[in-house]
Amino acid sequence: MPEKNNLAQILLDKGKISNEDFERIRLESLTSGKLVDELVAASGLASEEDLVLAKSELYGVPYINLSEKGVSPEALQFIPRGVAERFLLIPFNYDRKANELSLAMTNPLDLESIEFAEKKSKARVKVFIAPQSKIERAIVERYSQSLSAEVTAALKEAAPSVKKVVNIKNLGEVIREAPIAKIVATILEFAMRARASDIHIEPWEDRTRVRYRIDGVLQEKLVLPKKVHESLISRIKILSDMKIDEKRVPQDGRFNFRADEEEVDLRVSSLPTVHGEKMVMRLLKKSGSIPTLPELGLRGQALKSLEESILRPHGIILVCGPTGSGKTTTLYSVLSKINTSKVNVVAIEDPVEYQIVGINQVQVNPLAGLTFATGLRSFLRQDPNIIMVGEIRDRETTDLAIQASLTGHLVFSTLHTKSASQALPRLLDMGAEPFLLASSMTCIVAQRICRRVCLECKKEFEPSLEAVADVKDVLGKLLPEDKKITFVKGEGCEACNSTGYLGRVGIFEVLPVTEKIARLILERAPAIDIEKQASEEGMITMKQDGYLKVTEGVTTIEEVLRVAQD
Repeated sequence: MPEKNNLAQILLDKGKISNEDFERIRLESLTSGKLVDELVAASGLASEEDLVLAKSELYGVPYINLSEKGVSPEALQFIPRGVAERFLLIPFNYDRKANELSLAMTNPLDLESIEFAEKKSKARVKVFIAPQSKIERAIVERYSQSLSAEVTAALKEAAPSVKKVVNIKNLGEVIREAPIAKIVATILEFAMRARASDIHIEPWEDRTRVRYRIDGVLQEKLVLPKKVHESLISRIKILSDMKIDEKRVPQDGRFNFRADEEEVDLRVSSLPTVHGEKMVMRLLKKSGSIPTLPELGLRGQALKSLEESILRPHGIILVCGPTGSGKTTTLYSVLSKINTSKVNVVAIEDPVEYQIVGINQVQVNPLAGLTFATGLRSFLRQDPNIIMVGEIRDRETTDLAIQASLTGHLVFSTLHTKSASQALPRLLDMGAEPFLLASSMTCIVAQRICRRVCLECKKEFEPSLEAVADVKDVLGKLLPEDKKITFVKGEGCEACNSTGYLGRVGIFEVLPVTEKIARLILERAPAIDIEKQASEEGMITMKQDGYLKVTEGVTTIEEVLRVAQD
Protein backbone atom coordinates (compact mmCIF):
# COMPACT_ATOMS: atom_id res chain seq x y z
CA MET A 1 0.00 0.00 0.00
CA PRO A 2 1.96 3.04 -1.28
CA GLU A 3 0.35 5.68 0.92
CA LYS A 4 1.64 3.94 4.04
CA ASN A 5 5.17 4.27 2.80
CA ASN A 6 4.44 7.80 1.59
CA LEU A 7 3.38 8.98 5.05
CA ALA A 8 6.50 7.52 6.64
CA GLN A 9 8.55 8.93 3.74
CA ILE A 10 7.20 12.44 4.38
CA LEU A 11 8.16 12.18 8.06
CA LEU A 12 11.60 10.88 7.04
CA ASP A 13 12.09 13.71 4.50
CA LYS A 14 11.16 16.27 7.14
CA GLY A 15 13.71 14.77 9.56
CA LYS A 16 11.00 13.77 12.06
CA ILE A 17 12.00 10.08 12.08
CA SER A 18 15.35 8.39 11.42
CA ASN A 19 16.22 5.96 8.61
CA GLU A 20 16.26 3.08 11.11
CA ASP A 21 12.80 3.97 12.43
CA PHE A 22 11.51 4.36 8.85
CA GLU A 23 12.67 0.87 7.88
CA ARG A 24 11.34 -0.66 11.10
CA ILE A 25 7.89 0.94 10.67
CA ARG A 26 7.73 -0.05 6.99
CA LEU A 27 8.53 -3.69 7.76
CA GLU A 28 6.13 -3.80 10.73
CA SER A 29 3.38 -2.34 8.55
CA LEU A 30 3.94 -4.98 5.86
CA THR A 31 4.01 -7.88 8.33
CA SER A 32 1.19 -6.76 10.63
CA GLY A 33 -1.06 -5.04 8.09
CA LYS A 34 -1.43 -2.04 10.40
CA LEU A 35 -1.50 1.50 9.00
CA VAL A 36 1.74 3.50 9.12
CA ASP A 37 0.15 6.45 10.92
CA GLU A 38 -1.15 4.07 13.61
CA LEU A 39 2.33 2.62 14.08
CA VAL A 40 3.98 6.06 14.17
CA ALA A 41 1.42 7.42 16.66
CA ALA A 42 1.73 4.34 18.87
CA SER A 43 5.55 4.49 18.84
CA GLY A 44 5.61 8.17 19.84
CA LEU A 45 8.41 8.84 17.33
CA ALA A 46 6.59 11.79 15.78
CA SER A 47 4.44 14.33 17.62
CA GLU A 48 0.72 14.67 16.89
CA GLU A 49 1.45 17.97 15.13
CA ASP A 50 4.15 16.43 12.90
CA LEU A 51 1.84 13.55 11.99
CA VAL A 52 -1.02 15.90 11.05
CA LEU A 53 1.30 18.08 8.93
CA ALA A 54 2.51 14.95 7.12
CA LYS A 55 -1.11 13.87 6.50
CA SER A 56 -1.90 17.36 5.20
CA GLU A 57 0.87 16.98 2.63
CA LEU A 58 -0.10 13.39 1.76
CA TYR A 59 -3.86 14.02 1.33
CA GLY A 60 -3.50 17.48 -0.22
CA VAL A 61 -5.75 18.95 2.50
CA PRO A 62 -4.70 22.34 3.97
CA TYR A 63 -3.55 22.39 7.61
CA ILE A 64 -5.13 24.86 10.04
CA ASN A 65 -3.59 25.97 13.35
CA LEU A 66 -6.68 26.52 15.50
CA SER A 67 -4.67 28.07 18.36
CA GLU A 68 -3.69 30.94 16.02
CA LYS A 69 -6.91 31.17 14.00
CA GLY A 70 -9.94 33.17 15.07
CA VAL A 71 -13.26 31.32 15.05
CA SER A 72 -16.35 33.02 13.64
CA PRO A 73 -19.41 32.85 15.96
CA GLU A 74 -21.51 32.92 12.78
CA ALA A 75 -19.85 29.66 11.62
CA LEU A 76 -20.41 27.93 14.98
CA GLN A 77 -24.19 28.31 14.73
CA PHE A 78 -24.29 25.94 11.71
CA ILE A 79 -22.97 22.90 13.62
CA PRO A 80 -24.31 22.14 17.15
CA ARG A 81 -21.77 21.32 19.83
CA GLY A 82 -22.97 17.69 20.13
CA VAL A 83 -22.34 17.11 16.41
CA ALA A 84 -18.91 18.73 16.62
CA GLU A 85 -17.92 16.48 19.54
CA ARG A 86 -19.30 13.33 17.89
CA PHE A 87 -17.49 13.81 14.54
CA LEU A 88 -14.42 15.62 15.99
CA LEU A 89 -14.75 18.71 13.82
CA ILE A 90 -15.23 22.44 14.33
CA PRO A 91 -16.51 25.13 11.92
CA PHE A 92 -14.29 28.23 12.07
CA ASN A 93 -15.29 30.45 9.13
CA TYR A 94 -18.34 31.14 6.97
CA ASP A 95 -18.26 32.94 3.60
CA ARG A 96 -21.73 34.38 3.05
CA LYS A 97 -21.18 35.27 -0.63
CA ALA A 98 -20.03 31.76 -1.58
CA ASN A 99 -22.20 30.05 1.08
CA GLU A 100 -19.04 28.16 2.09
CA LEU A 101 -18.38 26.76 5.57
CA SER A 102 -14.76 26.04 6.58
CA LEU A 103 -14.39 22.94 8.79
CA ALA A 104 -11.37 21.71 10.74
CA MET A 105 -11.37 17.90 11.02
CA THR A 106 -9.14 15.18 12.40
CA ASN A 107 -9.94 12.89 9.48
CA PRO A 108 -10.54 14.84 6.24
CA LEU A 109 -11.23 11.56 4.38
CA ASP A 110 -14.38 10.92 6.46
CA LEU A 111 -16.87 11.62 3.65
CA GLU A 112 -19.84 10.63 5.82
CA SER A 113 -19.10 13.41 8.33
CA ILE A 114 -18.55 15.94 5.52
CA GLU A 115 -21.86 15.00 3.87
CA PHE A 116 -23.66 15.25 7.23
CA ALA A 117 -22.10 18.71 7.87
CA GLU A 118 -23.23 19.90 4.40
CA LYS A 119 -26.81 18.73 5.02
CA LYS A 120 -26.87 20.26 8.52
CA SER A 121 -25.46 23.64 7.44
CA LYS A 122 -27.01 23.79 3.93
CA ALA A 123 -23.63 25.17 2.81
CA ARG A 124 -20.71 23.94 0.74
CA VAL A 125 -18.05 22.57 3.08
CA LYS A 126 -14.34 23.33 2.70
CA VAL A 127 -12.24 20.86 4.70
CA PHE A 128 -9.04 21.53 6.68
CA ILE A 129 -7.01 19.14 8.84
CA ALA A 130 -6.03 19.82 12.48
CA PRO A 131 -4.71 17.79 15.44
CA GLN A 132 -7.40 16.07 17.52
CA SER A 133 -6.21 17.66 20.79
CA LYS A 134 -6.55 21.17 19.29
CA ILE A 135 -10.01 20.43 17.88
CA GLU A 136 -11.22 19.08 21.24
CA ARG A 137 -9.82 22.14 23.02
CA ALA A 138 -11.35 24.51 20.45
CA ILE A 139 -14.78 22.85 20.84
CA VAL A 140 -14.73 23.37 24.62
CA GLU A 141 -13.28 26.89 24.40
CA ARG A 142 -15.25 28.30 21.46
CA TYR A 143 -18.70 26.83 22.14
CA SER A 144 -18.57 27.80 25.83
CA GLN A 145 -17.94 31.46 24.97
CA SER A 146 -19.86 31.46 21.71
CA LEU A 147 -21.44 34.72 20.56
CA SER A 148 -23.56 33.00 17.86
CA ALA A 149 -26.93 34.25 19.17
CA GLU A 150 -25.64 37.79 19.77
CA VAL A 151 -24.00 38.01 16.32
CA THR A 152 -27.16 36.71 14.62
CA ALA A 153 -29.28 39.28 16.49
CA ALA A 154 -26.78 42.04 15.67
CA LEU A 155 -26.83 41.06 11.99
CA LYS A 156 -30.64 41.28 11.97
CA GLU A 157 -30.44 44.77 13.47
CA ALA A 158 -27.79 45.75 10.91
CA ALA A 159 -29.66 44.22 7.96
CA PRO A 160 -30.51 46.80 5.24
CA SER A 161 -34.06 45.39 4.88
CA VAL A 162 -34.98 46.66 8.35
CA LYS A 163 -36.03 50.28 7.95
CA LYS A 164 -35.05 51.65 11.31
CA VAL A 165 -34.39 55.39 11.54
CA VAL A 166 -32.26 56.31 14.50
CA ASN A 167 -31.68 59.89 15.58
CA ILE A 168 -27.97 60.54 16.19
CA LYS A 169 -28.91 61.83 19.67
CA ASN A 170 -30.49 58.46 20.50
CA LEU A 171 -27.81 56.29 18.84
CA GLY A 172 -26.10 55.71 22.17
CA GLU A 173 -29.26 54.15 23.63
CA VAL A 174 -29.55 51.71 20.68
CA ILE A 175 -25.91 50.60 20.92
CA ARG A 176 -26.15 50.13 24.70
CA GLU A 177 -28.76 47.44 24.07
CA ALA A 178 -27.89 43.77 23.71
CA PRO A 179 -26.52 42.06 21.64
CA ILE A 180 -23.64 44.47 20.82
CA ALA A 181 -23.08 45.17 24.52
CA LYS A 182 -22.79 41.39 25.14
CA ILE A 183 -20.25 41.02 22.29
CA VAL A 184 -18.07 43.83 23.73
CA ALA A 185 -18.34 42.41 27.26
CA THR A 186 -17.35 38.92 26.05
CA ILE A 187 -14.34 40.28 24.15
CA LEU A 188 -13.17 42.11 27.30
CA GLU A 189 -13.84 39.16 29.64
CA PHE A 190 -11.83 36.82 27.44
CA ALA A 191 -8.95 39.33 27.35
CA MET A 192 -8.84 39.39 31.14
CA ARG A 193 -8.96 35.59 31.42
CA ALA A 194 -6.24 35.16 28.78
CA ARG A 195 -3.91 37.73 30.48
CA ALA A 196 -3.94 39.87 27.33
CA SER A 197 -2.24 43.27 27.42
CA ASP A 198 -3.96 44.64 24.28
CA ILE A 199 -7.05 43.97 22.14
CA HIS A 200 -6.99 44.79 18.40
CA ILE A 201 -10.32 45.11 16.55
CA GLU A 202 -9.41 45.32 12.87
CA PRO A 203 -11.78 45.84 9.93
CA TRP A 204 -11.06 43.93 6.72
CA GLU A 205 -12.93 44.16 3.45
CA ASP A 206 -15.27 41.24 4.26
CA ARG A 207 -14.94 40.66 8.03
CA THR A 208 -13.68 42.03 11.34
CA ARG A 209 -10.78 40.35 13.09
CA VAL A 210 -10.23 40.41 16.87
CA ARG A 211 -6.68 39.74 18.07
CA TYR A 212 -5.23 39.65 21.60
CA ARG A 213 -1.63 40.37 22.58
CA ILE A 214 -0.80 37.57 25.02
CA ASP A 215 2.73 37.40 26.45
CA GLY A 216 3.84 39.99 23.89
CA VAL A 217 2.61 38.12 20.79
CA LEU A 218 -0.63 38.82 18.89
CA GLN A 219 -3.05 35.87 18.63
CA GLU A 220 -6.18 35.84 16.49
CA LYS A 221 -9.12 34.53 18.51
CA LEU A 222 -12.34 35.79 16.94
CA VAL A 223 -13.70 36.69 13.50
CA LEU A 224 -16.92 38.71 13.25
CA PRO A 225 -19.11 39.62 10.25
CA LYS A 226 -18.30 43.04 8.78
CA LYS A 227 -21.90 44.23 9.28
CA VAL A 228 -21.52 44.39 13.08
CA HIS A 229 -18.26 46.39 12.90
CA GLU A 230 -19.70 49.92 13.09
CA SER A 231 -22.01 49.06 15.99
CA LEU A 232 -19.12 47.40 17.83
CA ILE A 233 -16.85 50.44 17.39
CA SER A 234 -19.65 52.83 18.37
CA ARG A 235 -20.32 50.85 21.58
CA ILE A 236 -16.64 51.10 22.58
CA LYS A 237 -16.60 54.81 21.69
CA ILE A 238 -19.56 55.46 23.98
CA LEU A 239 -17.84 53.65 26.83
CA SER A 240 -14.66 55.66 26.19
CA ASP A 241 -16.35 59.10 25.93
CA MET A 242 -15.29 59.46 22.28
CA LYS A 243 -17.27 61.10 19.47
CA ILE A 244 -19.28 58.37 17.73
CA ASP A 245 -20.07 60.51 14.67
CA GLU A 246 -16.40 61.41 14.04
CA LYS A 247 -14.82 58.67 11.90
CA ARG A 248 -12.24 60.64 9.91
CA VAL A 249 -9.62 61.39 12.57
CA PRO A 250 -7.91 59.28 15.26
CA GLN A 251 -9.37 59.55 18.76
CA ASP A 252 -8.29 58.52 22.26
CA GLY A 253 -10.34 57.61 25.31
CA ARG A 254 -10.43 55.39 28.37
CA PHE A 255 -12.90 53.49 30.58
CA ASN A 256 -12.94 50.94 33.40
CA PHE A 257 -14.29 47.40 33.16
CA ARG A 258 -14.95 44.93 35.97
CA ALA A 259 -15.33 41.14 35.73
CA ASP A 260 -14.96 38.44 38.41
CA GLU A 261 -13.99 40.91 41.15
CA GLU A 262 -11.12 42.18 38.98
CA GLU A 263 -11.04 45.67 37.50
CA VAL A 264 -9.05 46.91 34.50
CA ASP A 265 -8.44 50.37 33.16
CA LEU A 266 -8.65 50.42 29.35
CA ARG A 267 -6.84 52.99 27.22
CA VAL A 268 -8.61 53.14 23.87
CA SER A 269 -7.29 54.42 20.53
CA SER A 270 -9.21 54.57 17.23
CA LEU A 271 -7.60 54.89 13.79
CA PRO A 272 -9.42 55.44 10.46
CA THR A 273 -8.36 52.82 7.87
CA VAL A 274 -9.54 52.16 4.30
CA HIS A 275 -12.01 49.50 5.52
CA GLY A 276 -13.27 51.34 8.60
CA GLU A 277 -12.02 52.31 12.04
CA LYS A 278 -9.47 50.12 13.79
CA MET A 279 -9.69 50.06 17.58
CA VAL A 280 -6.88 49.13 19.98
CA MET A 281 -7.49 48.78 23.72
CA ARG A 282 -4.62 48.56 26.22
CA LEU A 283 -5.56 46.74 29.44
CA LEU A 284 -4.03 48.00 32.68
CA LYS A 285 -4.84 46.02 35.81
CA LYS A 286 -5.87 48.20 38.72
CA SER A 287 -5.48 45.48 41.32
CA GLY A 288 -2.21 44.08 39.97
CA SER A 289 0.69 44.18 42.39
CA ILE A 290 4.03 45.59 41.23
CA PRO A 291 6.65 42.84 40.82
CA THR A 292 10.00 42.98 42.64
CA LEU A 293 13.25 43.31 40.69
CA PRO A 294 14.16 39.58 41.07
CA GLU A 295 10.62 38.66 39.91
CA LEU A 296 11.22 40.69 36.75
CA GLY A 297 14.32 38.60 35.99
CA LEU A 298 17.16 40.67 37.47
CA ARG A 299 19.76 38.72 39.42
CA GLY A 300 23.46 38.44 40.26
CA GLN A 301 25.81 41.31 39.46
CA ALA A 302 23.18 43.18 37.42
CA LEU A 303 20.75 43.28 40.38
CA LYS A 304 23.55 44.29 42.79
CA SER A 305 24.70 47.16 40.51
CA LEU A 306 21.15 48.52 40.14
CA GLU A 307 20.36 48.25 43.87
CA GLU A 308 23.60 50.08 44.74
CA SER A 309 22.76 52.84 42.24
CA ILE A 310 19.25 53.49 43.59
CA LEU A 311 20.59 53.90 47.13
CA ARG A 312 22.65 56.94 46.06
CA PRO A 313 21.09 60.28 47.00
CA HIS A 314 21.46 61.85 43.53
CA GLY A 315 22.23 61.03 39.90
CA ILE A 316 20.38 59.77 36.81
CA ILE A 317 19.26 56.18 36.29
CA LEU A 318 17.99 55.36 32.80
CA VAL A 319 16.00 52.34 31.60
CA CYS A 320 16.34 51.72 27.85
CA GLY A 321 14.57 49.59 25.28
CA PRO A 322 11.93 49.75 22.53
CA THR A 323 8.19 50.23 23.11
CA GLY A 324 6.68 47.30 24.99
CA SER A 325 9.95 46.10 26.53
CA GLY A 326 8.77 46.64 30.13
CA LYS A 327 10.71 49.84 30.93
CA THR A 328 7.87 51.45 32.90
CA THR A 329 7.27 48.29 34.95
CA THR A 330 10.97 48.21 35.92
CA LEU A 331 10.80 51.89 36.97
CA TYR A 332 7.69 51.19 39.08
CA SER A 333 9.48 48.26 40.75
CA VAL A 334 12.42 50.52 41.61
CA LEU A 335 10.17 53.33 42.87
CA SER A 336 8.07 51.02 45.06
CA LYS A 337 11.33 49.69 46.57
CA ILE A 338 12.57 53.15 47.62
CA ASN A 339 9.19 54.78 48.28
CA THR A 340 8.99 55.52 52.02
CA SER A 341 7.34 58.18 54.16
CA LYS A 342 10.77 59.87 54.51
CA VAL A 343 11.13 60.83 50.85
CA ASN A 344 9.06 62.95 48.45
CA VAL A 345 8.64 61.11 45.14
CA VAL A 346 7.13 62.91 42.13
CA ALA A 347 6.50 61.36 38.72
CA ILE A 348 5.34 62.74 35.37
CA GLU A 349 4.13 60.09 32.95
CA ASP A 350 2.41 59.66 29.59
CA PRO A 351 0.15 57.98 30.59
CA VAL A 352 0.01 57.00 34.28
CA GLU A 353 -0.14 53.19 33.95
CA TYR A 354 -0.18 52.06 37.60
CA GLN A 355 -1.21 54.17 40.57
CA ILE A 356 1.23 53.78 43.46
CA VAL A 357 0.29 54.86 46.97
CA GLY A 358 2.64 57.53 48.30
CA ILE A 359 3.90 58.77 44.92
CA ASN A 360 2.67 62.06 43.42
CA GLN A 361 1.90 61.05 39.84
CA VAL A 362 1.18 63.63 37.15
CA GLN A 363 -0.31 62.93 33.71
CA VAL A 364 1.21 64.73 30.70
CA ASN A 365 -1.30 67.09 29.02
CA PRO A 366 0.26 68.81 25.97
CA LEU A 367 -3.00 70.66 25.14
CA ALA A 368 -2.82 72.38 28.52
CA GLY A 369 0.91 73.01 28.13
CA LEU A 370 1.96 70.27 30.57
CA THR A 371 4.86 68.41 28.90
CA PHE A 372 7.73 66.38 30.38
CA ALA A 373 9.89 69.52 30.32
CA THR A 374 7.36 71.89 31.94
CA GLY A 375 6.38 69.26 34.50
CA LEU A 376 10.01 68.62 35.41
CA ARG A 377 10.61 72.35 35.84
CA SER A 378 7.63 72.56 38.21
CA PHE A 379 8.79 69.49 40.15
CA LEU A 380 11.99 71.26 41.19
CA ARG A 381 9.85 73.73 43.17
CA GLN A 382 8.04 70.86 44.96
CA ASP A 383 10.96 69.94 47.25
CA PRO A 384 11.40 66.44 45.75
CA ASN A 385 13.95 63.79 46.72
CA ILE A 386 13.21 61.49 43.79
CA ILE A 387 11.92 62.47 40.36
CA MET A 388 10.61 60.15 37.67
CA VAL A 389 10.26 61.45 34.10
CA GLY A 390 8.36 59.08 31.82
CA GLU A 391 10.69 59.57 28.86
CA ILE A 392 13.58 61.76 27.76
CA ARG A 393 12.52 62.96 24.30
CA ASP A 394 14.27 66.27 23.64
CA ARG A 395 17.16 68.53 24.59
CA GLU A 396 15.14 70.58 27.09
CA THR A 397 14.13 67.48 29.10
CA THR A 398 17.72 66.18 28.94
CA ASP A 399 19.16 69.45 30.29
CA LEU A 400 16.57 69.68 33.07
CA ALA A 401 17.15 66.06 34.14
CA ILE A 402 20.91 66.67 34.33
CA GLN A 403 20.41 69.90 36.30
CA ALA A 404 18.02 68.16 38.70
CA SER A 405 20.54 65.37 39.37
CA LEU A 406 23.41 67.84 39.88
CA THR A 407 21.34 69.79 42.43
CA GLY A 408 20.92 66.72 44.64
CA HIS A 409 17.96 64.81 43.21
CA LEU A 410 17.72 61.18 42.16
CA VAL A 411 16.22 61.13 38.63
CA PHE A 412 14.70 58.10 36.88
CA SER A 413 13.70 58.09 33.23
CA THR A 414 13.46 55.98 30.05
CA LEU A 415 15.09 56.26 26.65
CA HIS A 416 14.44 54.48 23.36
CA THR A 417 17.80 52.86 22.54
CA LYS A 418 18.72 49.27 21.67
CA SER A 419 21.38 48.82 24.34
CA ALA A 420 22.66 50.47 27.52
CA SER A 421 25.88 51.69 25.86
CA GLN A 422 23.93 53.47 23.09
CA ALA A 423 22.12 55.68 25.63
CA LEU A 424 25.19 57.84 26.32
CA PRO A 425 25.94 58.84 22.68
CA ARG A 426 22.18 59.44 22.20
CA LEU A 427 22.12 61.92 25.11
CA LEU A 428 25.21 63.65 23.70
CA ASP A 429 23.41 63.90 20.33
CA MET A 430 20.49 65.54 22.16
CA GLY A 431 22.86 68.31 23.23
CA ALA A 432 23.96 67.17 26.69
CA GLU A 433 27.39 68.53 27.72
CA PRO A 434 29.89 65.63 28.10
CA PHE A 435 31.35 66.88 31.43
CA LEU A 436 27.85 67.33 32.95
CA LEU A 437 26.67 63.95 31.66
CA ALA A 438 29.76 62.17 33.00
CA SER A 439 29.22 63.56 36.50
CA SER A 440 25.42 63.10 36.63
CA MET A 441 24.88 59.65 35.10
CA THR A 442 24.82 56.81 37.66
CA CYS A 443 23.50 53.69 35.95
CA ILE A 444 21.88 52.57 32.68
CA VAL A 445 19.63 49.51 32.34
CA ALA A 446 18.62 48.02 28.97
CA GLN A 447 15.99 45.32 28.73
CA ARG A 448 13.69 43.15 26.62
CA ILE A 449 10.90 40.72 27.55
CA CYS A 450 10.98 37.02 26.58
CA ARG A 451 8.19 34.50 26.94
CA ARG A 452 8.74 31.85 29.64
CA VAL A 453 8.54 28.18 28.69
CA CYS A 454 5.28 26.69 30.02
CA LEU A 455 6.00 24.64 33.16
CA GLU A 456 3.05 22.30 32.46
CA CYS A 457 4.40 20.99 29.13
CA LYS A 458 8.14 21.74 29.47
CA LYS A 459 10.41 19.12 27.92
CA GLU A 460 14.21 18.88 27.73
CA PHE A 461 15.95 18.15 24.44
CA GLU A 462 19.49 17.95 23.06
CA PRO A 463 20.30 21.10 21.04
CA SER A 464 22.05 21.00 17.66
CA LEU A 465 25.83 21.38 17.49
CA GLU A 466 25.40 24.83 15.84
CA ALA A 467 23.18 26.02 18.71
CA VAL A 468 25.66 24.74 21.34
CA ALA A 469 28.54 26.46 19.52
CA ASP A 470 26.54 29.72 19.39
CA VAL A 471 25.78 29.56 23.14
CA LYS A 472 29.44 28.87 23.98
CA ASP A 473 30.59 31.70 21.70
CA VAL A 474 28.19 34.26 23.26
CA LEU A 475 28.64 33.23 26.90
CA GLY A 476 32.39 32.51 26.84
CA LYS A 477 33.77 32.41 30.41
CA LEU A 478 30.26 32.82 31.89
CA LEU A 479 29.55 29.16 31.05
CA PRO A 480 31.23 26.56 33.30
CA GLU A 481 33.46 24.26 31.22
CA ASP A 482 31.97 21.04 32.59
CA LYS A 483 28.33 22.18 32.18
CA LYS A 484 26.29 20.05 29.80
CA ILE A 485 24.09 22.29 27.66
CA THR A 486 20.45 21.20 27.40
CA PHE A 487 17.55 23.26 26.10
CA VAL A 488 13.85 23.11 26.95
CA LYS A 489 10.72 23.75 24.92
CA GLY A 490 7.01 23.71 25.60
CA GLU A 491 5.11 21.08 23.65
CA GLY A 492 1.84 23.01 23.93
CA CYS A 493 -1.00 22.27 26.34
CA GLU A 494 -4.30 23.67 27.56
CA ALA A 495 -2.61 25.91 30.15
CA CYS A 496 -0.53 27.77 27.55
CA ASN A 497 -3.13 27.62 24.74
CA SER A 498 -0.85 25.29 22.71
CA THR A 499 1.88 27.96 22.40
CA GLY A 500 4.47 26.28 24.65
CA TYR A 501 4.90 29.56 26.57
CA LEU A 502 3.22 30.91 29.70
CA GLY A 503 4.19 34.21 31.32
CA ARG A 504 7.19 36.42 30.61
CA VAL A 505 10.61 37.21 32.03
CA GLY A 506 12.98 40.11 31.43
CA ILE A 507 16.51 39.90 30.05
CA PHE A 508 18.74 42.76 31.19
CA GLU A 509 22.07 44.49 30.91
CA VAL A 510 23.04 46.91 33.69
CA LEU A 511 25.82 49.40 32.99
CA PRO A 512 27.10 51.28 36.07
CA VAL A 513 28.88 54.53 35.11
CA THR A 514 32.36 54.01 36.57
CA GLU A 515 35.37 56.33 36.33
CA LYS A 516 36.58 54.68 33.11
CA ILE A 517 33.10 54.90 31.54
CA ALA A 518 32.89 58.58 32.59
CA ARG A 519 36.23 59.20 30.86
CA LEU A 520 34.85 57.65 27.66
CA ILE A 521 31.81 59.99 27.89
CA LEU A 522 34.17 62.98 28.09
CA GLU A 523 35.95 61.70 24.99
CA ARG A 524 32.58 61.24 23.17
CA ALA A 525 33.51 57.59 22.60
CA PRO A 526 31.19 55.47 20.39
CA ALA A 527 28.77 52.96 21.93
CA ILE A 528 30.92 49.96 20.95
CA ASP A 529 33.89 51.26 23.00
CA ILE A 530 31.64 51.93 26.02
CA GLU A 531 30.15 48.41 25.81
CA LYS A 532 33.61 46.85 25.51
CA GLN A 533 34.83 48.70 28.61
CA ALA A 534 31.68 47.80 30.57
CA SER A 535 32.06 44.10 29.63
CA GLU A 536 35.68 44.17 30.84
CA GLU A 537 34.37 45.54 34.15
CA GLY A 538 31.94 42.62 34.50
CA MET A 539 28.74 43.73 32.69
CA ILE A 540 26.66 40.85 31.31
CA THR A 541 25.08 41.86 27.99
CA MET A 542 21.40 41.38 27.27
CA LYS A 543 22.04 38.51 24.86
CA GLN A 544 24.31 36.81 27.40
CA ASP A 545 21.63 37.15 30.11
CA GLY A 546 19.11 35.67 27.70
CA TYR A 547 21.38 32.72 26.82
CA LEU A 548 22.02 32.05 30.52
CA LYS A 549 18.25 31.86 31.02
CA VAL A 550 18.07 29.47 28.04
CA THR A 551 20.65 27.12 29.64
CA GLU A 552 18.66 27.31 32.91
CA GLY A 553 15.45 26.22 31.15
CA VAL A 554 13.58 29.50 31.66
CA THR A 555 13.11 30.45 27.99
CA THR A 556 14.14 29.36 24.49
CA ILE A 557 16.92 30.51 22.20
CA GLU A 558 14.29 31.49 19.58
CA GLU A 559 12.69 33.88 22.08
CA VAL A 560 16.01 35.53 22.97
CA LEU A 561 16.90 36.00 19.29
CA ARG A 562 13.38 37.30 18.56
CA VAL A 563 13.72 40.17 21.03
CA ALA A 564 17.48 40.76 21.41
CA GLN A 565 19.07 40.01 18.04
CA ASP A 566 20.72 43.10 16.54
